[in-house]
Amino acid sequence: MVREVGPPLTQEQKAEKAAEALRRKQMEEEARELRRKDQALLDTYATPKDIDLAQGKAEGDVNIAIRNAEMSITASRNKRKKFEAEAEFYKKKALPAQLEKELRTIDHEIKVQQELIDVKKRELEAIRSKYEADRKRYFELTGRAPDGTPVRRPASSSTTR
Repeated sequence: MVREVGPPLTQEQKAEKAAEALRRKQMEEEARELRRKDQALLDTYATPKDIDLAQGKAEGDVNIAIRNAEMSITASRNKRKKFEAEAEFYKKKALPAQLEKELRTIDHEIKVQQELIDVKKRELEAIRSKYEADRKRYFELTGRAPDGTPVRRPASSSTTR
């Protein structure tokens, strides 16, 4: 049996072939990673209600942190009012160092708690986005609509994922 061998590949052809092999390998890796994530999603949530419960717990934890920070701010503001009332006595005089320090400390506490609230609100939005994406992907994978009815998929010759 005689086998014909074509001309040797040029440097450009070799580079093109290597680049194509690299692209193919990356696509395969991405597909493998997507399958892994999809399986993890299906292993984590047996029903859409499980997604809702997990989201509710995650949001609840963040909301508790926000409420605690808000209560801390309220307490600090009340404490500050007492120090402000004391500062009224020193209107025409310099404030005692300790009183000035207490007011600065309280202002700093309020600022830190407000920053915490801002961070927690952003975290809440991230949680909502994550669970919405999980919910959407879950329905895609299970072939069910959010109300539980089967989704009719249009007939197509090729679907790539």
